[in-house]
Amino acid sequence: MKLDLNEQPHRRYNILTGEWVLVSPHRTKRPWQGKQEKTVTDDWPSYDKACYLCPGNERASGDINPKYTSVYSFKNDFSALLEDTPSTTVEDGLLVAKGEKGICKVVCFSPNHSLTLPLMSVPSIEDVITIWQKEFDELGAIRDINYVQIFENKGALMGCSNPHPHGQIWSQNSIPQEAVKKGEQQLRYWQTNTKSLLGDYLKQEIKANERIIWQDEYFIAVVPYWAIWPYEVIIAPKRHFQRITDLTDKEKASFAMAIKVITTKYDNLFETSFPYSSGIHQAPTNGLAYDEWHLHMSFYPPLLRSATIKKFMVGYEMFANPQRDITAEQAAQTLRSLSKTHYLSS
Repeated sequence: MKLDLNEQPHRRYNILTGEWVLVSPHRTKRPWQGKQEKTVTDDWPSYDKACYLCPGNERASGDINPKYTSVYSFKNDFSALLEDTPSTTVEDGLLVAKGEKGICKVVCFSPNHSLTLPLMSVPSIEDVITIWQKEFDELGAIRDINYVQIFENKGALMGCSNPHPHGQIWSQNSIPQEAVKKGEQQLRYWQTNTKSLLGDYLKQEIKANERIIWQDEYFIAVVPYWAIWPYEVIIAPKRHFQRITDLTDKEKASFAMAIKVITTKYDNLFETSFPYSSGIHQAPTNGLAYDEWHLHMSFYPPLLRSATIKKFMVGYEMFANPQRDITAEQAAQTLRSLSKTHYLSS
């Protein structure tokens, strides 16, 4: 019997991590009697005198923000990693710990307290990318910094402690788990084929044209075949390169447009300020070439059926492996059909 991927349960393989996701498309037909929540209205002013990220305001550390007019970055006042941590290993039988040093930065996308990425202009998003490049270059050049993780937690649902649109950059001595897994998968493919794993995957996606949300000459946005989160998206360059500092000016503009389009479609999906965690995976900064690495940005949004119904990782997903109901193809079709003009502007 031929397997029907649109109707029958199956597992999909994540080529970037070597892990699997269970897909159960038949479960979308079940009635929902689970938790319902009130829609949160994100109606923020352009300036909040109580916000520690707004221009000119005092932060919790006592430092005063400059009256910045574009993107602004600074060292996190409550960093998860510290520069002076000793790299000592502590062992007690099976109990092992090792000191981890690093530097954490905050990046305010705009002086406007209410201006999230989908509401920003493409040139303004380019300015954000420019700061990402600058911080990646400067942090990565520090001797004890071997990996730089750029990310954003958008919305209270994702644990964001301040509504002022901002992201973070954590840089550290070791290479974190997710980057290690992706690095190993890409290296294995590179050693066998002398080609980019993600680059070949994108060529297959372009040929299939089932999961593509947006593309131009330089970048593509696609719901990955192995997506875990309901409306998960990968944005990646069509050209194979390792780091954000490798972007040409045209690629930077394309990358900014891709971010604008995807985040706008997210907001349009349920006409709400759509929560997500996004992050850029790229080559480590320990001085090695990492020819196998292909830069990409992933978006993991939790909303499933509406602005109030979330995807929870519980039960089977906590003890076995991730599972989803709507297929990647269904999610892509939904996102593709949405306008690129923000619902608040139309």
